[in-house]
Amino acid sequence: MATPALQKAPGHPRDIVVIGASAGGVTALLALAKALPADFSAPIFIVLHVGATLPSILPQLLSSVSKLPARHPQNGELIEPGVLYVAPPDHHLLLEGDRILVTQGPKEKRFRPSIDALFRSAARTYGPRVIGVVLTGYLNDGALGLWWVQQLGGLTIVQDPLDAEQPAMPTHALEVVVPDYLVPLAQLGPLLVRLTRAAKSVMQ
Repeated sequence: MATPALQKAPGHPRDIVVIGASAGGVTALLALAKALPADFSAPIFIVLHVGATLPSILPQLLSSVSKLPARHPQNGELIEPGVLYVAPPDHHLLLEGDRILVTQGPKEKRFRPSIDALFRSAARTYGPRVIGVVLTGYLNDGALGLWWVQQLGGLTIVQDPLDAEQPAMPTHALEVVVPDYLVPLAQLGPLLVRLTRAAKSVMQ
């Protein structure tokens, strides 16, 4: 059962979803992508830790199971609703204004792409509109980024460590924030649908 931990002020659209994952993340992301309906209107930005020299086929894998398109964005690309944007290997995925930045800036905690960097840029750009999600993985990337999301008014979701293939990343996130929702993976898709649709109804 989704466990809300904090109450947010009503009225904010929740239409920017940022997700971080590492070890075990491909399986988790495929399960999530499969659960999202074709009319899911929020863009989703994904950082998965991958080897810097290996090509990533994650967009193709996601597209094969999802009703939503998935791709590596180009630097400066305009954000479109209902797209799964995946950070390319060895590049940070950042948000600025209504565009996506794909850069080779300095590594953070030895990572490029960095979950923290994506979350922080989303929080600074979109504030309360952001939904930040930390999934399975090693080490602690994403914890501070989720803190930024929370500090600037966004919603925070952490995969239940007991449900995660690798619990370290969710566990570290829980040491930094009290998330709005602590959920098993199977509940994440329906939760994102509910949160983004609720925001949509508020705007109409």
